[in-house]
Amino acid sequence: MSPLTLHPSPAAPAAAAAEPALSPALLRRFDVPGPRYTSYPTADRFVEAFGADDYAQALAQRRQAGRAAGLPLSLYVHIPFCHSLCYYCACNKIVTKRHEKGREYLQYLRREIALQVEHLGQGAPVSQLHLGGGTPTFLNDGELGQLMDMLRQAFALAPQGEYSIEVDPRTVDEARLARLAELGFNRLSFGVQDFDPDVQKAVHRVQPAAEVFALVGAARRLGFGSINVDLIYGLPRQNAESFERTLAQVGELRPDRIALYAYAHLPERFKPQRRIDAAELPPAGAKVDMLSRAIASFAEAGYSYIGMDHFALPDDTLAVARRQGRLHRNFQGYSTQPDCDIIGLGVSAIGRVGATYSQNAKSLEEYYDLIGQGRLPVVRGLALTRDDLLRRTVIMALMCQGRVDFEAVGAAHLIDFRRHFAAELEALQSLADEGLVRVDAHAIEVTPTGWFFVRAIAMVFDRYLQADRARSRFSRII
Repeated sequence: MSPLTLHPSPAAPAAAAAEPALSPALLRRFDVPGPRYTSYPTADRFVEAFGADDYAQALAQRRQAGRAAGLPLSLYVHIPFCHSLCYYCACNKIVTKRHEKGREYLQYLRREIALQVEHLGQGAPVSQLHLGGGTPTFLNDGELGQLMDMLRQAFALAPQGEYSIEVDPRTVDEARLARLAELGFNRLSFGVQDFDPDVQKAVHRVQPAAEVFALVGAARRLGFGSINVDLIYGLPRQNAESFERTLAQVGELRPDRIALYAYAHLPERFKPQRRIDAAELPPAGAKVDMLSRAIASFAEAGYSYIGMDHFALPDDTLAVARRQGRLHRNFQGYSTQPDCDIIGLGVSAIGRVGATYSQNAKSLEEYYDLIGQGRLPVVRGLALTRDDLLRRTVIMALMCQGRVDFEAVGAAHLIDFRRHFAAELEALQSLADEGLVRVDAHAIEVTPTGWFFVRAIAMVFDRYLQADRARSRFSRII
């Protein structure tokens, strides 16, 4: 297999020999800011005019329509606390050594769950749960047990569901992993970022590689169904040689999934990044070279490219879903679960119910205040228009299946696709000339090479983005 050979899905089976090479020059050409499309419209389009009453109405409509009995939910729980500050971090987190803050937070989570159940009804089925942060393992074993008890009392967690948790390797040992398994978690995501000691020091996250290897080995013995490792390229003090060593170690570790993210240095927006010495950041060209080498390294190791920044071993459920055209995308990224409503719990958590998106208060003070008043803590969101729903269908088809069938979309949304999207189809021509997409009378297909630039393809159909072109708020698409 060539180092850059993909494992195409049935939606993109074209002859690889006809595709242009995935060169550093091509990567540089598309190294521009763009949305990640975990939703459409994207979260930056949420408005404060959509509030708790609108969200409650969406929950009531779901319940009245009987959806709670038929379609399972996905739950996201945000745990914002961290014991120490990672300088690269752009997440909504609270750095504290005061463990009692976690206990207090659980009390408010319990009350928020009760408020959700008032509108959803007791025992709504759940097939997917994700704990993110922050550092979910900031909570001790007993507190995590309390949280899972709360959720099981309020919802009906499916026996074969996907239950995942983000893990800071510095906060767990084998005994804690065993406890996570007992609590029902069957998927883990370890934040590694880089194995190089100098890079770890530069970002204030020192964790010896041997400890990570030991934890992954323990997780396998305990029977976790999928183990993910997060990596970041473009960090301070990274260079070609150091990153090559990290890639070799990841190859030896052989996690089921790999998430490879580009570091975006935005100190004006994220205060922790002000502690990073900009002079130690690798230049743009070096970043692209790291990405190119990482893609080749993962392909050589047998990983399938899922899309965006995700890779998985061929027998992982994510790779299987990709090949079978069953891939979905939500606020947690790519998923094997059917497209479903998402209930966001905790400070800053984002949810989706029906044709609406919602987000909880971003500050702990406001979150506590709203719940203390007996109110759902939703402070902004969006009710999707007919055009939003149409474009979401197109963008998610591109992001997940790599194909848009004109007749199917036209029939579902009562439009003539080619006439409705005439301007977008014309704009796609330049990407077709690059060999990233094919367009004929019946469909749009993302080529194997185009999968690496699928965000750029999806951006063509983003009405908001095309209207204002204000892309600087987004991470770079490569």
